[in-house]
Amino acid sequence: MNASSDLQATLDASRKSWVESANEPSCDFPIQNLPFGIFSDALNTTRRAGVAIGDCIVDLAALESAGLLTVPSSGAGDSVFVRDALNDFIALGRDTWRSVRIQLSKLLSRDHAALRDDAELRNRALIRQSHAALHLPVQIPGYTDFYSSKEHATNVGSMFRDPKNALLPNWSEIPIGYNGRASSVVVSGTPVRRPNGQLKLPDQERPVYGACRKLDIELETGFVIGRGNALGDPIACEDAENHIFGMVLLNDWSARDIQQWEYVPLGPFNAKTFGTTISPWIVTLDALEPFRVAQPVQDPQPLEYLRHGGEHAFDISLEVLLKPQGAKEATTISRTNFRHMYWTMAQQLAHHTVSGCNTRVGDLMGSGTISGPTEDSCGSLLEMTWSGKNPLQLKEGGTRAFIEDGDELTLVGWWQGEGYRVGFVTCVGEILPAHQ
Repeated sequence: MNASSDLQATLDASRKSWVESANEPSCDFPIQNLPFGIFSDALNTTRRAGVAIGDCIVDLAALESAGLLTVPSSGAGDSVFVRDALNDFIALGRDTWRSVRIQLSKLLSRDHAALRDDAELRNRALIRQSHAALHLPVQIPGYTDFYSSKEHATNVGSMFRDPKNALLPNWSEIPIGYNGRASSVVVSGTPVRRPNGQLKLPDQERPVYGACRKLDIELETGFVIGRGNALGDPIACEDAENHIFGMVLLNDWSARDIQQWEYVPLGPFNAKTFGTTISPWIVTLDALEPFRVAQPVQDPQPLEYLRHGGEHAFDISLEVLLKPQGAKEATTISRTNFRHMYWTMAQQLAHHTVSGCNTRVGDLMGSGTISGPTEDSCGSLLEMTWSGKNPLQLKEGGTRAFIEDGDELTLVGWWQGEGYRVGFVTCVGEILPAHQ
């Protein structure tokens, strides 16, 4: 078999693993997925690289030391997998990512005996996810958040401007974005504290200082840069996906009242800097290939540097759940799909670099809030409640206009295949009270 057919074999819907939990139809981590992350466990507190399969994590360093996994040397001494972030592995390049994924797919296949029948190695190399701690998967040099859902932008423009002119003239011409704070990106499960800041109340002449009163989520995905570009050298739109390592779920927490006061004239600042949560597993673009679909028709046709042939959207089902403190069950408050996004990841990256801006391995790019065409497919409470005017009814009673202290927000995302699904698992954050 050649490299192309080996890669295609990793996507075969009929391929099963000897890790039986991976074969359950509802499992996020079948053998077709194999996402990368960083983990540790009670027996080995060293942070290291792993791949999720079923309810287990494959310790990549253990397989490499046993001679079952081959990777080029990074020239940095220890195994590239014994790191507290995936950056050094990612920097080895796309051929290496693919090679490791192909090797793992074979090792974990039901009919492959090398790891399956080696009980001692299997006990060292496979760790139950329930026994492990998951960490931020990459060191993030820079973080950019886009504004690429036409439905979301139209809702927000209708709410705060003229509904007949909801979109500003530039929105349909360029992927709008802003540079966020990489330092406050945290992994799923990390509590997020309600921010303080300046608020402009409608009945007062001057702003006041205090805790955010309109705390919100933004349901997003993010992509991680796998190959950077040199300063001054733009990335072509047709080549942009070759620079992307994979995708995560992303919640760009937003302080709407702080944002409303500060965003003119230069855009969001403290309303966005206090926290962004991402899921712990990075799903590679190779794993997503079967779920590629056509992006929405773009009118007007983008300028030449933003054009690409083929299909560049992905059929990703997305949900948001809200669970108040003390509640037994969460309420699903939104269901939408990534395929609705107007601007593609390739167009976002091409526009980001068209000025000559350089990107680096591990850079994180947020999609922007993902909203769909129906009332129940909005990606933010701002839209769901129309800025608090129409509060949501919760499953166990009570309502929500915006997020309250103690609320736990969960983002869920997956691609549905034939008899299997490829998922991110979840992106979770609980809100702590603001500092007094």
